[in-house]
Amino acid sequence: MRKRILMLDDNQDVLDIVKEALSYERFEVTITSETENIIENIQAHMPDLLMLDYKMSGTRGDEICREVKAHPQLSNIPVIICSAYLNKDDLLACGCDAIITKPFGLEELVDTVNGLIFSDQRLEAGD
Repeated sequence: MRKRILMLDDNQDVLDIVKEALSYERFEVTITSETENIIENIQAHMPDLLMLDYKMSGTRGDEICREVKAHPQLSNIPVIICSAYLNKDDLLACGCDAIITKPFGLEELVDTVNGLIFSDQRLEAGD
């Protein structure tokens, strides 16, 4: 069974590129730009990994990450936050498992996704 990834970003070009790259790596990728009802959307898809843009119109990625990590059914889903506007310490405080700085290379993206999904390597606050 293919591993499922749900990506939330308000930039359609980023969504399309990430979906193409991760689909090529044999992941089942669902993309969305809708922050409204995102917890219900995550529950409906039950992804193996969640990717969130940090700065979006509507709810920010760190806020969504906090909700996911506080939710009893979703808290074990690894979360990657992607952003050009980030403070690593602030993002780690929200409970994310990895941070990818935009713009990012596809190799970095695939390596980070594989690391979290297959070997459960998570960022530590001291990294």
